[in-house]
Amino acid sequence: MCSLTQKYNVAGPRYTSYPTVPYWNEESFSSKQWQFSVRKSYDESREEGISLYIHLPFCESMCTFCGCHKRITRRHDLEKPYIQSVLKEWSLYLQLLGTRPLIREIHLGGGTPTFFSMENLRLLIEGLLRRSRLAAGAALGFEGHPNNTTREHLQGLYDLGFRKVCFGVQDYNEQVQTAINRHQSFEQVRDVTQLARDIGYTSVGHDIIYGLPFQTLEHVKNTIARTQEIRPDRIAFYSYAHVPWRKGNGQRGYKEANLPSPADKRQQYEQGKALLTQLGYREIGMDHFALETDSLYKALETGTLHRNFMGYTPERTQLMIGLGVSSISDSGYAFAQNVKSVEEYQHLVACDILPVYRGHILTEEDRIIRQQILNLMCQFRTSWTAQDATQIDFEGIVENLSELRADDLLTMSEKGLVVTEAGKPFIRNISMAFDLRLQRKQPETQLFSMTV
Repeated sequence: MCSLTQKYNVAGPRYTSYPTVPYWNEESFSSKQWQFSVRKSYDESREEGISLYIHLPFCESMCTFCGCHKRITRRHDLEKPYIQSVLKEWSLYLQLLGTRPLIREIHLGGGTPTFFSMENLRLLIEGLLRRSRLAAGAALGFEGHPNNTTREHLQGLYDLGFRKVCFGVQDYNEQVQTAINRHQSFEQVRDVTQLARDIGYTSVGHDIIYGLPFQTLEHVKNTIARTQEIRPDRIAFYSYAHVPWRKGNGQRGYKEANLPSPADKRQQYEQGKALLTQLGYREIGMDHFALETDSLYKALETGTLHRNFMGYTPERTQLMIGLGVSSISDSGYAFAQNVKSVEEYQHLVACDILPVYRGHILTEEDRIIRQQILNLMCQFRTSWTAQDATQIDFEGIVENLSELRADDLLTMSEKGLVVTEAGKPFIRNISMAFDLRLQRKQPETQLFSMTV
């Protein structure tokens, strides 16, 4: 495994989208085209419903492992004006859609959603739903910080229909927590998890990260052992993405020499995965594990598991609208990202302008390749039709896969492949073989985190 780790430890995308953001054709994109694609997608799939992602960017302190877009502040007077701007953006989309949409999924991400008071979160959710319909069994979830998620947050959001919550844990070792500036005790995580269950949440998740600065194999094993005492319904077991060149993150508070080596990092993953499997968790796509009672596992079993900018979800909708600064939307025909400055965002929506600043219109080739990568990420297998082959040079892709196949990371059929158990840790590398845009134009500088 160490030799394969060394061989395949290259910079590569995580494929929350295809094409990946650095390969979007921004020059051919316009807000007018984006709006057309939204309306087309909505007309095709309105009975299916839509997904909403709301980005709540504020955090009181900087977690130095985080690559997300956020605003560090202790000014809670910023909450209500921001919520009002999000609701104004939603009203612009409602005008575009023309009817009361059916909401299939809502996810509150950040930043730190629990930075906001429950009063303002209620203002947000009730405002979103006032002019829409909530689907029966809709999946409503939010990301919570163990240190500031209160009983009021949990009860208030539960009363509004939320049944999923995910808490960022990362690691329980104090030295690692100091390095990443994310301090929370096991007791805090245990208590807030139990509180969520007592209130009635049916899916409580924990995020754990391996490959963090100063983190050792024993730290990972200890964190998973402590996690077993709480037994969350699902676990996101992420590889730390070291991308210090990205503007706005704090990943310069330690040296690369403080990070585990690729071989040590791979051992952390392998040992962590083995422990999670022993504890009854089932592997769900890339980086995720769930108990068999959780909706993610059930979606995997029924073949309905989906992956989008919100991560893995049992709910697939063709149209996903992102609200708030930096949010990315997906119509199935195009992607669009909002501006990243809070002030610019609020100014644009106040002027009745959708605050998108870049995006990509998918070509037919993009749509076919996107589905192949989505299949790999969700099912660890994919296949293509004769019609697909009239649009795509699959012979060239099969050639790209030859070395991965020789290393027993996948098995091939005439028009498809299945990822082997040994190949699952290298799913990003396998997906890269399908990434025609990446192959046609290799980046001149490092854009992505390492695959291992």
